[in-house]
Amino acid sequence: MSLSLCFNRELAERYKSPSQKAKSLTEDWVNRQGYCPNCGTPNFVKLENNRPVADFLCAKCQEEFELKSNKLDFKTKVVDGAYDTMIKRLGSRNNPNLFLLNYDLQKLEVINLFVIPKHFFVPSIIEKRKPLSPTAERAGWIGCNIVLQSIPQTGKIFFVKNKVIEPKNKVLAEWRKT
Repeated sequence: MSLSLCFNRELAERYKSPSQKAKSLTEDWVNRQGYCPNCGTPNFVKLENNRPVADFLCAKCQEEFELKSNKLDFKTKVVDGAYDTMIKRLGSRNNPNLFLLNYDLQKLEVINLFVIPKHFFVPSIIEKRKPLSPTAERAGWIGCNIVLQSIPQTGKIFFVKNKVIEPKNKVLAEWRKT
């Protein structure tokens, strides 16, 4: 199977909201085009929505993956959800691996996709944000950021880099090195 960088155009037409469209398109793309960097198995089991810090499961080796996507390049931090939920999940014995995907919503295509193996996706790279103000709708809620500059380059394994698809054997070899 040859990897395609294109999103599902029919799926794109179902959504008006750019954020809903992006979430749906990126999850669909990873589910159809992705493969497990641990065992190479194509396609994933899509986990139920709103599961804490887990979007996909490899049916063969049981590795779990969280997907974060953005139209901009991931530079130093990734804004994420609830701090306590993240810390609890990353401290569990089955903490997930992290997929980071950049996309172009106008062209409906993937620009970059890389994975951070779970032994790099740990509580020490999570930054606690300030609680929401007392006047906010969810007053007191505390979110988090994933601090990417705390992860060494060897902990960032590219499947796609600047629209160039990396060979599967290279991805699997880089994964094994970590």
